[in-house]
Amino acid sequence: MFERCVGLAWCLGCRIYTGAMVHVPRKRVLVDALASLPRDQRERLGRSEVELIEFLARQRS
Repeated sequence: MFERCVGLAWCLGCRIYTGAMVHVPRKRVLVDALASLPRDQRERLGRSEVELIEFLARQRS
């Protein structure tokens, strides 16, 4: 079946993002974009929505 996850989409040009509940197949492996970061940096990004989105945007560019 499916799991519910929060999906985010953002526009780098206008700096606007939206979030929605999405369904992902249970067998699909989701990549953790923060897995390679040190624990303290992951925690810092987790406390700031703006910093998290900016970090993720830099990873995609």
